[in-house]
Order: sequence, then structure tokens, then C-alpha cells
Amino acid sequence: MHKLNLLLGLLFFVPLLGFSQTVEDDFEGNGTITNWTGDDCGMDNAFANPFQQGINPSSTVLQYQDGGGQYANIRFDINGTFDLAAKPSFALKIYVPSSSITGNQPNQVSLKLQDGDLAEPWSTQSEVIKPIVLDQWQEVIFNFASDPHQNLNEGSPHPVTRSDFNRVVLQVNGENNNDLVTAYIDDFIYGVDTGEGSIYNQLVWADEFDGNGPVDPTKWHHQTQLPNGFSWYNNELQHYTNRLDNSYVEDGFLHIVAKRENFTDQGHTKAYTSARLNSKFAFTYGRVEARAKLPFGLGTWPAIWMLGKNVTEPGGYWANTHGTTGWPACGEIDIMEHWGYNQNFVQSALHTPSSSGATQNYGGTLAEDVSNTFHVYALEWTPEEMRFSIDGAVYYTYAPSSLNSATWPFDADQYLLLNVAIQGEVAAGFTQSPMVLDYIRVYQEGTSTTSSTEELEQIEVFPNPVEGPLNITIPATLVGAQVKVYAANGQVLLQQFRQDTTSLTLDWSAYPAGAYVLVFELGGEQVTRKVMKM
Repeated sequence: MHKLNLLLGLLFFVPLLGFSQTVEDDFEGNGTITNWTGDDCGMDNAFANPFQQGINPSSTVLQYQDGGGQYANIRFDINGTFDLAAKPSFALKIYVPSSSITGNQPNQVSLKLQDGDLAEPWSTQSEVIKPIVLDQWQEVIFNFASDPHQNLNEGSPHPVTRSDFNRVVLQVNGENNNDLVTAYIDDFIYGVDTGEGSIYNQLVWADEFDGNGPVDPTKWHHQTQLPNGFSWYNNELQHYTNRLDNSYVEDGFLHIVAKRENFTDQGHTKAYTSARLNSKFAFTYGRVEARAKLPFGLGTWPAIWMLGKNVTEPGGYWANTHGTTGWPACGEIDIMEHWGYNQNFVQSALHTPSSSGATQNYGGTLAEDVSNTFHVYALEWTPEEMRFSIDGAVYYTYAPSSLNSATWPFDADQYLLLNVAIQGEVAAGFTQSPMVLDYIRVYQEGTSTTSSTEELEQIEVFPNPVEGPLNITIPATLVGAQVKVYAANGQVLLQQFRQDTTSLTLDWSAYPAGAYVLVFELGGEQVTRKVMKM
């Protein structure tokens, strides 16, 4: 089990060297990319957006038409080269209509980095492939520091160590096929923020779910009252209970368990039970992080979400003392929702008066094995926008152009909810399945947690990238520091230890390739260094 402390909200220090030019294109005439080229496909980078909806109301986009070209792609070159050690991420929005697709290729978009000065620029390329969802706009982030990547030449070094990439190639639904696909692309940007360096770096509330037994009654309220007297909203099929059968802490994890069983409560018998928890903590603006595994089974509907503290919903923890406003005027923030009929798809959404409460402001993404694998689901809530991410990659941003009570009922306290509902058709063999949480944390704005630039520059970590031994030297002022090592997903790889000398060697040979962060803490001050494993 991996427990983090206040350090997770750190500002990560990465030296900003090399290429710093802005590389972006909104296809409205405001971009810096002027040499888009289509290979073996049709391309129009001033195409009227046929799907002005969701996260992309933009009027103009790039149209990508693979008419059967075996190696269809679009690309552009830059002056200079990308410095992936400083800025490893690229982002874009994409919409692929299902009606445009033939064949059975995987629904995906890949970003390839190449050296355009070579006679065969693909020969040393590095590629990140991301799954996409059809028939909706979504933001896709390609992080060459932490995402799995493919080097065409196995002898090529890790992409963040290279200084020869000057070309970006985008390809939809793969190559070596003659199938058709049309895609619409917008808001391409290099150097996108993936959530590191948040101003919300002070931990203000958390539940680490340590120990065994019932949930902490000082932090959570079981909401069990049927709000309309006979059922829950959305045609849900369950009773929520306060029994240990449906919610409990075991070995440091919270389990919220949906079960098939006849259960009578409040004069009504239902065929399923589960639990719904309200936090006894509410806040305005900040960062929420929850590390969770999701239930299996057609009919399950787990959620990590928030409601305005002023909501009048019967049975809620805050309703009797603060309930003044109905839904959706109170505002609803769905940090993570998942449905058993769409196993590896997760979604975030906002419900406001401007949408009459309907699910109009939303974004989703495909993730790997969400029911067997822990992922970190996060919300960054500022006075102007909401950013939703999974494992540090932002996939949806809500930022209405006009902030008012109809579009933005999010300038007052909200509280957290955790639940697993049962809805619609349920798998015939379903008996029970849990949502399991390792932790949930709330960060708000605090004082800067990094030391001065001069002190940061005195920390030496080498070689970087590393394959085996990693050498660390620190200034004398940091001797006695407590040190932890984190993987990119927040997992603690080394429990805290004390560095009692100015030099130290750690063995990195057993760690998989990817990005890592070393955190040094001394006297309330914290400094960090980023390390790449080959």
C-alpha cells in the first residue's frame, strides 16, 4: 500500500534549458505552426468545425481525411529542436465520427517525434499512442517522460534525453492499412501543463483509510434516506446503508461494496445495497486527488463527486444546517464517473443551471484496466476553471467564457461524495463488487514549498537518465534531510529515509523506465529533483 504525505502537492523542479519557442495552433489564425503537411491523406487546416459542442465550441479546426493511404499522417517541423527534458508533453483536442470509419483498426491517435533532417526521418522516431473515444471531443495528452513510448529503432535512447527531434507526426487509427477514417483536430500545443506545479500544494484534509473497521465517523456521514420517500434519483435500484457489509476499511483501503440482496428499509424493499458517503468537510477552490480501483459489472455506477454545501437534498449531511438551494443551482462536480457497460471509460462532468442540470459539460477518456489497477483521479478547481485528470494527464477542462450563477455556481463551498449506484440493466451473474480507495486528499493554496533556485541548483543527481547506480550530492545545508522517491503516478518507491551525508548512491536498476521524483524535506522546506530511468 502506498501512502503519501504533504509532499505530494509539491512544485516539481525541472531545469528549463534549450528550446523555449511557443509551438501551438488553434486553427483560428493565432498559432505559430505554419507548415502543416498531409502525407497520403487529405488535410484542411481551416475547416469549419462540424461538431461545435462539448469542450470545443471553436469555429475552425483541422480536418484529417485518411482516404485509404497506407501510411496516412499529418506533420509539421519547427526551427530548432524540442527539449523534452524540460517540456515533455504535447496536447490536442480530437473528434472522430464513428460514421467515417471502415475496417477494424483500433481507435487511437499517435504522436511521433522525428528528426526531419534525416533522409529517412522515421528511422529513429519515438511514438506515444493514446486510445480515443468516438463521437465526442476529447483532450489527449502525450507525455514522453511518463507515458509508454515506442522507439522504432530499439537502440534509440529514451526520448527525453534526445536533442534531435524537430518534427511532429500525427496519425489516426494506425498505419499499414487501407481503412478510412476522418478526424477533426484542434488546439494543438507543446509544453502543456499536466498538473505538476499546482498552486494548491498545502494538504488541508485527507482520509488515508488506515486501519480496519467502519469508516471514520468524524470525517464521513452515511447518507441513507430515500430523498423522494421511495427511491433514489436517476432510477437507481439500490438502498444505501450504513452497514459494514457495504462500507468498511480493511488493511488501509476503503471498500464501498454494491451487492445483490433483497433489503428492506424505510418501508421499501430493493434488490441491491450499497453505500453513499458525504464528507463532513467542505471547501472552495483547491485540488482533490483520489487513488481508486473501480467495480466490475454491468449496472454498476461508481462516482467520486461533489455537491454544493447549500444543497437541500434530504438526508445529506449539510442539508439541515446549510440547505438553501436546490439542484442544479447548488452546482455538481463529477470528478470521476464510470459505468459497467463501458469498462475502461471514465468521465468527468459539471451540472449547472445553464444546462438545466443535463450532462452537457463533460469530457471522458479511456484508461487502462480501471477495475484491477489503481489510478489517481484529480480535480483542479480554480476561480476560473475546472481541470480533470487521470494519473497526472488532464483530459477535460471546463472554463466557461462567461462566469455567472448559471454557468458557474462554483464560488462557494462544496463537499465530497463517494458512492456506487446500481442502474439500468444489471449483469445476470452479478453478486457484488467494490470501489476501493487508497486515499482521498484535498489541497489548497499555501506558501511555496520549494527552496531558492540557488539551493535547487546545488543538488546534483547523476547520471540522469540513469540505468543503474544513481549518485546524489546535496549542499551541507540539506544534510539530515528526509528523502522519498516517487514514481510519476504518485506511488512511493522508497519509504522515507534520512540523508546524513552530502553524497549518496541509490540502485535504480530494478525500476522500470519512466519518470521519478526525489523529494528532500528539512525544517519545513522541501526541494525536489526529477530523474529519468532508461
